[in-house]
Amino acid sequence: MPATRLRTQRRFLRAPAAVLTIVVIAAALTGCGSGGGERITVYSGRNAELIGPLLERFARRTGISVDVRYGESADLALLLGEERDRSPADVFISQSPGAMGYVDGRRLLRRLPDRILDRVPARFRARDGDWVGLSGRVRVLVYNRDRLTVSQLPVSVLDLTDPRWRGRVGIAPTNASFQDFVTALRTLIGEDRTRRWLEGLRANDVRTYANNVAIVEAVGRGEVDLGLVNHYYNERAKAENPGVRSENHLFPAGDPGTLILVTAAGVLRTASNPAAAERLVAFLLSRGAQEFFAAETFEYPLAAGVDPAVEDLPPLADIAAPDVAFDALGDELARTRRLIRRAGLEG
Repeated sequence: MPATRLRTQRRFLRAPAAVLTIVVIAAALTGCGSGGGERITVYSGRNAELIGPLLERFARRTGISVDVRYGESADLALLLGEERDRSPADVFISQSPGAMGYVDGRRLLRRLPDRILDRVPARFRARDGDWVGLSGRVRVLVYNRDRLTVSQLPVSVLDLTDPRWRGRVGIAPTNASFQDFVTALRTLIGEDRTRRWLEGLRANDVRTYANNVAIVEAVGRGEVDLGLVNHYYNERAKAENPGVRSENHLFPAGDPGTLILVTAAGVLRTASNPAAAERLVAFLLSRGAQEFFAAETFEYPLAAGVDPAVEDLPPLADIAAPDVAFDALGDELARTRRLIRRAGLEG
């Protein structure tokens, strides 16, 4: 069996002024099997560390070569919107449901077969069947347990604008998950209340960070007491160092602060080999791939019959998250970004 080869290179793409796209291309994942020289191209908003091993495993098992273009989910979604019928992509894997919704809203995806869709609960796939969730992340409040007890935590995410929390909260306003959360918040409580909440955070001297990892680290060292992140970042931190002082907290049932987001996959209408593309999506929902997501990313596997790797995680079915239509998040992404900027939370 020939060894899998991974070649990477970087190039800059011209994109709309609001987005700077830096894309990493990982090409020629060569394998052997029954693929008969087939090749597919994947645009992946998941980084190589989190999805690359699975793509290599797929290539080895099937003989289908996989060319991967890595980048931010939103930037790749915009690129697909520009390329349209000229796109070489067969499969889009998005870290952000908003980015997938953007692509689907432009009718760039083809419907997946029921044999794939039925592996995942209906709330974690597109209503039109054009994409399917691969893994789930829950928005949580991470807090420093040496500074706060659970009884002292805010009752709602909307309470973070209270003067009590001045200078004690961290967010990542340029992060796709935070932007998806803000978009969902707009659908749940309205545009005006969301704008006032963002402005309230700014007035309350909220601390901004580049990403979720930086927030968890800041909470752990006591730089801030609270932060809004996805659940798995702190689970990773605890796995690496059980002595970290940060803990996850779920807001009460129905609070917009406890939102379930999904990583999703869809097959492009431009797919030159849709059968091979669907085969990849089905593989990513197989038990082995779902167990990889659970063990390596600490996310929730979405395919039926696969449990989370972390024992103390509450079952996904028991998390009373607000009902948000992921399909609707995409077209609102640009407006959400403007709202965040106008609140003074970027730059």
